[in-house]
Amino acid sequence: MGFPEHRSRRTRRSDPMRRLTAETRLAVDDLVAPLFVKEGIDEPEPVGSMPGVVQHTQESLRKEVRALAGLGVPGVILFGVPARKDARGSSADDPDGVVQVALRALRDEVGDSLVLMADTCLDEYTDHGHCGLLDPNGEVDNDATLERYASIAIAQAAAGADVIAPSGMMDGQVAAIRAGLDDAGFSAAAILAYSAKYASALYGPFRDAAECAPQFGDRRGYQMQAANSREALEETALDIEQGADMVMVKPALAYLDIIAAVRTAFDVPVAAYHVSGEYAMVQAAAANGWIDGPAVMLEHLLSIRRAGADFVLTYAAREVAELLQ
Repeated sequence: MGFPEHRSRRTRRSDPMRRLTAETRLAVDDLVAPLFVKEGIDEPEPVGSMPGVVQHTQESLRKEVRALAGLGVPGVILFGVPARKDARGSSADDPDGVVQVALRALRDEVGDSLVLMADTCLDEYTDHGHCGLLDPNGEVDNDATLERYASIAIAQAAAGADVIAPSGMMDGQVAAIRAGLDDAGFSAAAILAYSAKYASALYGPFRDAAECAPQFGDRRGYQMQAANSREALEETALDIEQGADMVMVKPALAYLDIIAAVRTAFDVPVAAYHVSGEYAMVQAAAANGWIDGPAVMLEHLLSIRRAGADFVLTYAAREVAELLQ
């Protein structure tokens, strides 16, 4: 007489049974697509370090967003690559800046069928590549930067952004943006705060796509260090107190413990950013035939959801949405 079959073995015996008893699910509703839009180009330009990702023209961006909306993807987040950069990042809040033009066009294109998010930072727009204004010593001036962030957020909301997503990790950025939006009559605009954004080696391909690598130094003085977890909860608590409607952990896979801790500690929607390096590694290994790329991508995103993320920003959003149809 053999040993009795364990209960969990009985609930794994077939695909329908496994689907029926799954504790965590990945759906199209869980996806946000990060998209790059660049001034001064006539055709989309592939990003070499991110297979399948391009810097969009305004027209190709509209086509891509239409396709994503048709697949049921509920949101996109825009990153701009301007033609001109200066020390203040002047084009970041220009009404005719690349992201503001894109937001107005997309709002006309898709109406309210899709959530339009805008990254709110200065690194894509400054000639030095840092996320804030610099003081005479070449250090990022936190307090002077806050006024710029508020101005950028107002310009993005005026152009049609549903969600403002400050990513610069400046102290007090959420409070400054919330006050600016409310005073300008955009109290309905939500804030998705990059609350636990780590100084990661996984951002390299993104910096190629956004053309925003720092021209000197690094961002470790204002992004979090990988060794710290309690600090992530402190930063997240401050953002929520200042008015954040949603919070984010970035990167995702190397910080699943942080996602889980934030999910347990706070009762607000939690996002996770499946960043460019995490995406590119899967694509590179799949291209070499070492892994089943789509299967690994689905497994990675499911793990991020299992850790507690309510939704995931991922460059694989369209690919995954098609797989999930």
